Formats: sequence, C-alpha cells, structure tokens
Amino acid sequence: MNILFLVQLEQRVILDRLYHAVAAHCNCDLRWLSREEQADLRRYFREQVDVTRYDRIVFFLRFKQEIRQVGFIRSIPNLVILEHDAYQNYIPCKYTGKFSKHYRRLPGVRVITSGAQVAHRLGEEGVDACFVPKGYDQALLHDLVLPRDIDLAFVGSTKSTTYSGRKALLDELQRLEKVTVTRTKSGEEYLNILNRIRFFVSADVGMGEYMIKNFEAMACGCVLLAYNQGGGEEHALGFVDMQNLVLYQSVAELCGKLRLLRDDPQLAERIARAGQQMVVQRYSFAALGEAIVEAMRSPMREHPPLSMRERLRARWSWLS
Repeated sequence: MNILFLVQLEQRVILDRLYHAVAAHCNCDLRWLSREEQADLRRYFREQVDVTRYDRIVFFLRFKQEIRQVGFIRSIPNLVILEHDAYQNYIPCKYTGKFSKHYRRLPGVRVITSGAQVAHRLGEEGVDACFVPKGYDQALLHDLVLPRDIDLAFVGSTKSTTYSGRKALLDELQRLEKVTVTRTKSGEEYLNILNRIRFFVSADVGMGEYMIKNFEAMACGCVLLAYNQGGGEEHALGFVDMQNLVLYQSVAELCGKLRLLRDDPQLAERIARAGQQMVVQRYSFAALGEAIVEAMRSPMREHPPLSMRERLRARWSWLS
C-alpha cells in the first residue's frame, strides 16, 4: 500500500517514532509540513503532490487549519485523517461539535481516532471512524529502576480550558494529600521524573478517553491512578482496576485506594508491573504504527459525487 503521510513540522508532543513506525509497515512517503504549508494545502498539493501515486493520503495536521480548507480537502481522494484530539468534540471547549461538523462535510473520509467512545459516537453520526489508541515512545520511556522518592505526583498541563476538570480535581486532592504537580521538558528530564514517581495521578476528568501520559507513566513503572472514563473505554484498552492500574471516580475513592496501596506495597508493586507489561506489549509506538496501517487497509467508502459548484471549485483549486 502506497501512502502519503502528511504531519506537522512543529508539534508540542514529539511523535516522530510513531510516524516512522507507520512508515515501517507500508510504502510511505512521509512529509513534515510547516505552518505555512498547512495553511495553504491547495497550493502544496498543486506544487508537490501527484495524488494518483497513492492508495491512501493521510493527514495528521492541525485541525484548526483543516476546517478552514474543507472545499479543497473534500476533493482529495482516499483521504484518511489521524486525529488525537477528537474527544474535544464531546466536551465543553472551543471545539465542541466542530469535529462532527467537519467530518460531515467530508463524507468519503476515514477517521482514525484515539478514543473508543469517540470512534463509536462518530460512527453513529455516519462517519467512517475506527479506533487506534494513544501510546508511548518505547525508545525514550522505560523503567530506569531508580528509587521512587516522589510518592504522589502529576506531570503535565493544567492551564487550558480543556483541562479545567483536571485542575479542579488536582486542587481538591492537594487539600488532602501531599501531591506534586509539575511540568518538565520532553526527553530525558521527563523520563527521569516519571522514574522517581511511585503513584502517578491521571486526572483526565470528563475527557472520555485516556491521554498519552497514562501510557507513559505505566511504561516507566509508576502505579497509575486514573480517572475512570467509563463507557467501555477501559475494556477497549484492557485496563482492569486494581490489576494493572487503579481507577477512581472521586477524590474520596482515590484517597481510599491510596491508603490501601500504601498499607500493601506488594499489591502496589504487582499493579505497577502488570501495567508496565501490558503497555510494553500493546501500546508502544512500534505496535501502534502497525495498527494504524491496518486500519487504513479496508476499502474506503465511495466518495459521493460533487455538485457542479463543488466540481468547478475543486478544479479551480487544483489548477489556480
């Protein structure tokens, strides 16, 4: 399968090893697009792309740029969109409902999303959607077997509106427990702090799926304390409460389970090791790259014919 894979040159989360894992399982033309190139896809395709060379054209681009260029994007054949932020479609934020609207305007597209519930809900709305979860960079993150001198911690952002539930939960927890809330640079600094944490608090309240930090913390040997997303998300991932992670739905439940684990360090250790083993086997970028390619293989939906106006607009887009 010949794939053109277009990704962001500038991205907060470094996902290069995921991109290369995708490329390892197909004949892949992998290209990093600048902000300027993403903002004018019509020009980029006219100057740089022969669409007839590819069985699939895959976007992993800024959603903000995609929604501004629907008229052109609709004309791209065999289009697959890989999306890690579509959960924002179903939570209160600036993108509420906008993913649904965008995909309705692209009826031939396949969407590979990182949430099982999100894929299901999009499917009910008529979108060709499938689920491949987030994961972790196996070359960067692993257990260094260091002393875990930070008992309870969260590492990550709490500032945007999207994370308001996360911040509220952590604020409540800090009134009851000594919990470290911090941020680090990507790379070695992040690896080292995860390896110092015994219990990692994942506070993705109301997001409907599990963010990348869950998999990263488990890979580094932390006991993951994760807000229970429900709706079958745990089953889809193989998450089992008190076996390979700890699930909670309130701060009171979280504190109660923490007391139990502190009183039984062997149980905590078993949970940490089972969680680590699971993500190493199933959620490395190496494994997910193959899963993404498999999600592209089945036949695409037939693209509905464009209206006369859309045909003229698309023709002008390609030629002008």
